[in-house]
Amino acid sequence: MDDRPPLRERKRQRARQEIVAAAYALFAERGYAGVTVTDITDRAEVGRTTFFRYFGDKQEVVFAGEQELLDEVRARYEPVPVQRAPDLRTALELMRGLVLSICAESVVDGENYRLREQLIGDNPELADRGGRKLDRLVELARDILRGMRADQRTAVLAPWLARACFQAGREQAGSDPDALTPAVAAAFDALLGEIGGGVGHP
Repeated sequence: MDDRPPLRERKRQRARQEIVAAAYALFAERGYAGVTVTDITDRAEVGRTTFFRYFGDKQEVVFAGEQELLDEVRARYEPVPVQRAPDLRTALELMRGLVLSICAESVVDGENYRLREQLIGDNPELADRGGRKLDRLVELARDILRGMRADQRTAVLAPWLARACFQAGREQAGSDPDALTPAVAAAFDALLGEIGGGVGHP
């Protein structure tokens, strides 16, 4: 049995990937400010209509895959059955797994990760956009915890603490894709160690 997506969907995925690849190649050559949507569509050999079918603007290409990642997180964690409402430590353990899986996914293409971090560091509008996307992840994590019957304190505090661990690890790792996941894991483990009860992770 063929488990591949239908041909039409595969073509859409391929077109989207070609746009992203073209954009990142151009960003590497010219910098973010030196690239226009027309430059991207010319390099990818697609029309502007095709570009805007997948991306709202040039900034969205930098964060390509973010919505798919949120959808995957929602699908993975929202149906989780619970015997009892999670306390803060249990919620942070869950956030640790969620954030580390996101870190691992984000560095699959190490060169793109390095470039994306450089672009975000050099362009305040991209840093702002990235911050708002982290806000969306915090909101999703809060909703997941509420779905697990966590109390208000836990549902609000755990995602924000998780975001702080991510940002601390990200700052320590810099643009090194190999350092991101270990650095974020270490930040979580330090926090969980302060809370008490043992870290519980190798």
